[in-house]
Amino acid sequence: MIKGIIFDKDGTLFDFNATWGAWAGMMIRQETRGDAGKAAALADAMGYDMKAERFLPCSVVIAATVEQTAQVMLNVLVGETLQTLIPRMNAAAAALPQVQAVPLIPYFDDLKARGLKLGIATNDAEAPAIANLQSAGIKDHFDFIAGYDSGYGGKPETGQLRAFCQQTGLVAPDCVMVGDSTHDLTAGKDAGMRAVGVLTGPAPAAELAPFADVVLQNIGDLPGWMDAEAL
Repeated sequence: MIKGIIFDKDGTLFDFNATWGAWAGMMIRQETRGDAGKAAALADAMGYDMKAERFLPCSVVIAATVEQTAQVMLNVLVGETLQTLIPRMNAAAAALPQVQAVPLIPYFDDLKARGLKLGIATNDAEAPAIANLQSAGIKDHFDFIAGYDSGYGGKPETGQLRAFCQQTGLVAPDCVMVGDSTHDLTAGKDAGMRAVGVLTGPAPAAELAPFADVVLQNIGDLPGWMDAEAL
Protein backbone atom coordinates (compact mmCIF):
# COMPACT_ATOMS: atom_id res chain seq x y z
CA MET A 1 0.00 0.00 0.00
CA ILE A 2 1.32 3.42 -0.95
CA LYS A 3 1.60 5.66 2.11
CA GLY A 4 4.00 8.36 0.93
CA ILE A 5 4.94 10.19 -2.25
CA ILE A 6 8.05 12.26 -2.77
CA PHE A 7 8.03 14.51 -5.80
CA ASP A 8 10.71 16.17 -7.84
CA LYS A 9 9.80 19.82 -8.41
CA ASP A 10 10.86 21.15 -11.81
CA GLY A 11 9.53 19.16 -14.73
CA THR A 12 7.18 17.34 -12.35
CA LEU A 13 5.03 19.84 -10.46
CA PHE A 14 5.96 22.55 -12.95
CA ASP A 15 6.40 22.16 -16.71
CA PHE A 16 10.16 22.27 -17.22
CA ASN A 17 10.64 24.15 -20.48
CA ALA A 18 7.65 26.45 -20.01
CA THR A 19 9.18 27.53 -16.69
CA TRP A 20 12.95 27.14 -16.87
CA GLY A 21 13.23 27.92 -20.57
CA ALA A 22 12.26 31.50 -19.78
CA TRP A 23 14.64 31.59 -16.79
CA ALA A 24 17.59 30.38 -18.85
CA GLY A 25 17.02 32.95 -21.58
CA MET A 26 16.84 35.71 -18.97
CA MET A 27 19.99 34.52 -17.20
CA ILE A 28 21.95 34.23 -20.45
CA ARG A 29 21.00 37.76 -21.53
CA GLN A 30 21.66 39.17 -18.08
CA GLU A 31 25.03 37.52 -17.58
CA THR A 32 26.39 38.30 -21.07
CA ARG A 33 25.24 41.95 -21.07
CA GLY A 34 24.36 42.20 -24.75
CA ASP A 35 27.42 40.34 -26.08
CA ALA A 36 25.81 38.17 -28.77
CA GLY A 37 28.82 35.94 -29.22
CA LYS A 38 29.15 35.31 -25.52
CA ALA A 39 25.42 34.66 -25.25
CA ALA A 40 25.63 32.05 -28.01
CA ALA A 41 28.57 30.38 -26.30
CA LEU A 42 26.78 30.30 -22.95
CA ALA A 43 23.61 28.89 -24.53
CA ASP A 44 25.69 26.20 -26.22
CA ALA A 45 27.42 25.30 -22.94
CA MET A 46 24.05 25.00 -21.20
CA GLY A 47 22.43 23.00 -24.01
CA TYR A 48 19.85 25.71 -24.63
CA ASP A 49 18.09 26.85 -27.81
CA MET A 50 17.81 30.65 -27.59
CA LYS A 51 15.31 30.95 -30.45
CA ALA A 52 12.93 28.31 -29.15
CA GLU A 53 13.62 29.20 -25.49
CA ARG A 54 13.91 25.51 -24.67
CA PHE A 55 16.56 23.23 -23.27
CA LEU A 56 17.80 20.52 -25.57
CA PRO A 57 17.12 16.97 -24.33
CA CYS A 58 20.89 16.44 -23.98
CA SER A 59 21.39 19.51 -21.76
CA VAL A 60 23.53 18.87 -18.69
CA VAL A 61 21.46 21.47 -16.84
CA ILE A 62 18.23 19.43 -16.82
CA ALA A 63 18.95 17.29 -13.77
CA ALA A 64 21.81 19.38 -12.36
CA THR A 65 22.01 21.18 -9.04
CA VAL A 66 22.32 24.97 -9.01
CA GLU A 67 26.01 24.60 -8.24
CA GLN A 68 26.55 22.21 -11.15
CA THR A 69 24.71 24.56 -13.51
CA ALA A 70 26.82 27.46 -12.28
CA GLN A 71 29.99 25.46 -12.93
CA VAL A 72 28.89 24.97 -16.55
CA MET A 73 28.18 28.69 -16.90
CA LEU A 74 31.58 29.61 -15.46
CA ASN A 75 33.23 27.91 -18.43
CA VAL A 76 32.04 30.94 -20.41
CA LEU A 77 31.67 33.64 -17.74
CA VAL A 78 35.37 34.14 -17.14
CA GLY A 79 36.10 36.19 -14.03
CA GLU A 80 32.89 35.17 -12.22
CA THR A 81 32.88 32.81 -9.24
CA LEU A 82 30.38 30.44 -7.66
CA GLN A 83 30.11 32.84 -4.75
CA THR A 84 28.97 35.70 -6.99
CA LEU A 85 26.93 33.75 -9.56
CA ILE A 86 24.87 31.36 -7.43
CA PRO A 87 23.12 34.08 -5.36
CA ARG A 88 21.96 35.76 -8.59
CA MET A 89 20.73 32.42 -9.95
CA ASN A 90 18.84 31.62 -6.74
CA ALA A 91 17.26 35.09 -6.63
CA ALA A 92 16.05 34.75 -10.22
CA ALA A 93 14.74 31.23 -9.53
CA ALA A 94 12.83 32.34 -6.43
CA ALA A 95 11.05 35.07 -8.40
CA LEU A 96 10.34 32.87 -11.42
CA PRO A 97 6.68 32.40 -12.44
CA GLN A 98 6.04 28.64 -12.42
CA VAL A 99 3.84 26.98 -15.06
CA GLN A 100 1.91 24.27 -13.22
CA ALA A 101 1.72 20.80 -14.75
CA VAL A 102 -1.84 20.51 -13.36
CA PRO A 103 -3.81 22.80 -11.00
CA LEU A 104 -1.76 22.08 -7.92
CA ILE A 105 -3.90 23.20 -4.98
CA PRO A 106 -6.85 20.86 -5.65
CA TYR A 107 -4.41 18.13 -6.68
CA PHE A 108 -2.55 18.19 -3.38
CA ASP A 109 -5.76 18.72 -1.41
CA ASP A 110 -6.87 15.36 -2.80
CA LEU A 111 -3.61 13.60 -1.97
CA LYS A 112 -3.65 14.91 1.60
CA ALA A 113 -7.28 13.81 1.96
CA ARG A 114 -6.09 10.29 1.14
CA GLY A 115 -3.88 10.40 4.23
CA LEU A 116 -0.62 10.36 2.28
CA LYS A 117 2.66 11.79 3.51
CA LEU A 118 4.11 14.12 0.87
CA GLY A 119 7.61 15.35 0.17
CA ILE A 120 9.75 17.33 -2.25
CA ALA A 121 13.25 16.27 -3.32
CA THR A 122 14.76 18.77 -5.74
CA ASN A 123 18.19 19.54 -7.11
CA ASP A 124 17.21 23.21 -6.86
CA ALA A 125 18.36 25.05 -3.73
CA GLU A 126 16.00 24.84 -0.76
CA ALA A 127 15.19 28.56 -0.45
CA PRO A 128 13.96 29.15 -4.02
CA ALA A 129 12.18 25.78 -3.95
CA ILE A 130 10.22 26.86 -0.87
CA ALA A 131 9.50 30.22 -2.52
CA ASN A 132 8.14 28.42 -5.62
CA LEU A 133 5.90 26.18 -3.50
CA GLN A 134 4.65 29.14 -1.46
CA SER A 135 3.86 31.06 -4.64
CA ALA A 136 1.82 28.09 -5.89
CA GLY A 137 -0.03 27.93 -2.56
CA ILE A 138 1.06 24.37 -1.76
CA LYS A 139 4.02 24.61 0.62
CA ASP A 140 1.98 23.58 3.66
CA HIS A 141 0.83 20.38 1.94
CA PHE A 142 4.31 18.88 2.33
CA ASP A 143 5.72 17.01 5.29
CA PHE A 144 9.27 17.24 3.95
CA ILE A 145 11.09 19.63 1.58
CA ALA A 146 14.73 19.22 0.60
CA GLY A 147 16.96 20.97 -1.89
CA TYR A 148 20.43 19.88 -2.89
CA ASP A 149 21.80 22.17 -0.16
CA SER A 150 19.58 20.91 2.70
CA GLY A 151 22.21 18.53 4.03
CA TYR A 152 21.12 15.30 2.33
CA GLY A 153 22.88 15.70 -1.02
CA GLY A 154 21.15 15.72 -4.40
CA LYS A 155 19.78 13.16 -6.83
CA PRO A 156 20.63 10.58 -8.16
CA GLU A 157 21.93 9.90 -4.65
CA THR A 158 19.33 8.69 -2.16
CA GLY A 159 19.92 10.95 0.84
CA GLN A 160 16.85 13.14 0.35
CA LEU A 161 14.58 10.11 -0.05
CA ARG A 162 15.97 8.33 2.99
CA ALA A 163 15.51 11.52 5.03
CA PHE A 164 11.87 11.68 3.88
CA CYS A 165 11.29 8.17 5.22
CA GLN A 166 13.06 8.96 8.46
CA GLN A 167 11.09 12.16 9.01
CA THR A 168 7.69 10.64 8.17
CA GLY A 169 8.26 7.24 9.81
CA LEU A 170 7.55 5.41 6.56
CA VAL A 171 9.51 2.57 4.97
CA ALA A 172 10.75 2.89 1.40
CA PRO A 173 8.63 0.07 -0.13
CA ASP A 174 5.50 2.00 0.90
CA CYS A 175 6.68 5.13 -0.93
CA VAL A 176 6.82 6.38 -4.51
CA MET A 177 9.34 8.74 -6.10
CA VAL A 178 7.82 10.80 -8.92
CA GLY A 179 10.02 12.69 -11.37
CA ASP A 180 10.82 13.65 -14.92
CA SER A 181 14.46 12.56 -15.16
CA THR A 182 16.51 9.41 -14.85
CA HIS A 183 18.20 11.02 -11.84
CA ASP A 184 14.83 11.06 -10.05
CA LEU A 185 13.95 7.50 -10.97
CA THR A 186 17.39 6.11 -10.17
CA ALA A 187 17.27 7.74 -6.74
CA GLY A 188 13.85 6.21 -6.14
CA LYS A 189 14.84 2.71 -7.15
CA ASP A 190 18.13 2.82 -5.25
CA ALA A 191 16.26 3.96 -2.13
CA GLY A 192 13.91 0.99 -2.41
CA MET A 193 10.86 2.97 -3.58
CA ARG A 194 8.67 2.56 -6.60
CA ALA A 195 9.56 5.03 -9.34
CA VAL A 196 7.06 6.90 -11.52
CA GLY A 197 8.17 8.95 -14.51
CA VAL A 198 6.25 11.91 -15.93
CA LEU A 199 6.53 13.58 -19.32
CA THR A 200 6.38 17.24 -18.27
CA GLY A 201 10.17 17.50 -18.46
CA PRO A 202 12.49 17.23 -21.47
CA ALA A 203 13.02 13.46 -21.28
CA PRO A 204 10.88 11.27 -23.59
CA ALA A 205 9.10 8.14 -22.42
CA ALA A 206 11.66 5.86 -24.07
CA GLU A 207 14.42 7.39 -21.92
CA LEU A 208 12.49 7.10 -18.66
CA ALA A 209 10.84 3.71 -19.13
CA PRO A 210 13.87 1.49 -18.30
CA PHE A 211 14.14 3.19 -14.89
CA ALA A 212 10.45 3.44 -14.00
CA ASP A 213 7.63 1.20 -12.79
CA VAL A 214 5.37 3.30 -14.99
CA VAL A 215 5.62 6.46 -17.12
CA LEU A 216 2.63 8.81 -16.96
CA GLN A 217 1.72 11.86 -19.03
CA ASN A 218 1.76 14.08 -15.93
CA ILE A 219 1.19 13.92 -12.18
CA GLY A 220 -2.55 14.17 -12.77
CA ASP A 221 -2.51 10.51 -13.80
CA LEU A 222 -0.86 9.40 -10.55
CA PRO A 223 -4.00 8.94 -8.38
CA GLY A 224 -5.58 6.67 -10.99
CA TRP A 225 -2.40 4.57 -11.17
CA MET A 226 -2.30 4.30 -7.37
CA ASP A 227 -5.95 3.23 -7.28
CA ALA A 228 -5.23 0.52 -9.84
CA GLU A 229 -2.19 -0.65 -7.87
CA ALA A 230 -4.33 -1.00 -4.75
CA LEU A 231 -6.78 -3.40 -6.42
